[in-house]
Amino acid sequence: MANMTRPESYAVALLHEIRPGEGLQTYLSDIDDTLVPYGGSFLIHGGSPQVVEGSLTCDLVVIGFPDGEGAQDWYESPAYQRLATLRRTFAQGAVLLCGGEGVDHRALDILSRRGVVS
Repeated sequence: MANMTRPESYAVALLHEIRPGEGLQTYLSDIDDTLVPYGGSFLIHGGSPQVVEGSLTCDLVVIGFPDGEGAQDWYESPAYQRLATLRRTFAQGAVLLCGGEGVDHRALDILSRRGVVS
């Protein structure tokens, strides 16, 4: 297995009510260039995920960034904000920015971060 570096931050979108058309095509043609300065790359981009529990009624998009502030910096960049305005005309949904966990993270760590256990 190849040695892969984990992204440090992520932009996640759960999009629905996507309306095909010129706006969508422009957005998809231009978004890659906005990722380059921040080292971002698509980890998941739509497709047909295998839903094994519950239901999914939206398209899932996950973009990884090598820097802890990369997702935030990219999202707030003027280049992406111009595209975000366009995206809102053809798709609805939630967009989330979050940091990644280190390779030594364990599931119980979340409890100590929330003050549940010491």
